[in-house]
Amino acid sequence: MGALHEGHLSLVDLARRHADSVVLSVFVNPLQFGPGEDYARYPRDLSRDARLAAQRGVAVLFAPSVEQMYPAGNEIRVVAGEMASDWEGAVRPGHFTGVLTVVAKLFNLVQPDVAVFGQKDIQQAVLIRKLVRDLDYPIELVIGGTVREPDGLALSSRNAYLSASERGEALGLFCALEAARRAWRAGERDPAQLERILREEIRMHPALTLDYIAIVEPTEFKPARRAEPGTIIAVAGRVGTTRLLDNVILGAEP
Repeated sequence: MGALHEGHLSLVDLARRHADSVVLSVFVNPLQFGPGEDYARYPRDLSRDARLAAQRGVAVLFAPSVEQMYPAGNEIRVVAGEMASDWEGAVRPGHFTGVLTVVAKLFNLVQPDVAVFGQKDIQQAVLIRKLVRDLDYPIELVIGGTVREPDGLALSSRNAYLSASERGEALGLFCALEAARRAWRAGERDPAQLERILREEIRMHPALTLDYIAIVEPTEFKPARRAEPGTIIAVAGRVGTTRLLDNVILGAEP
């Protein structure tokens, strides 16, 4: 959605390793924002995005207007299934319908051989994998790892909203994930115990309000019965008015 940072640009690098030409879309999609969310103030700087994209080797920057993507009378939507009802979908009803609709439109417009998405929005990535499978898109889907600041904070366009003190509190998500990952490496396989460890760490960051902890298997995003390699731990929370996501995949080294 623009306001490009190194996380986005790492996906461009990944795409260039998989394809001869890279098309990058920049579009702040109104369908995936709910009432009271930050659509109007979401960071936008298309000239900077275009410069960074060109420097990274993007062949085509596709930056349509809302009117071009959703002309008058546009009403057909790609409605997500059961997977979208929990976790992020429960906090943001209708969000994934907006995501899948715009992604389906972009797939139809560009007709890519390969599509690259980031791991940071992990439930979105798993849903897009199902979109490709269920609607028979002839596309190879590639998921790029989360890029972090030196202290571990996941790069996000919304990090620009954080004050210096809020940024320190936002690190609670990463610290909690790392605590759970250390416990898993030490042999803990019980999701309930891993969640307890996460919550204990998050309580040490009082300005961080937790939305959810999801410890799920990677195919259907259902609660994991046992934390095996590949299990996803996803967290979301808020610091002030800023909402942040993060996750780890157990057994996948950062």
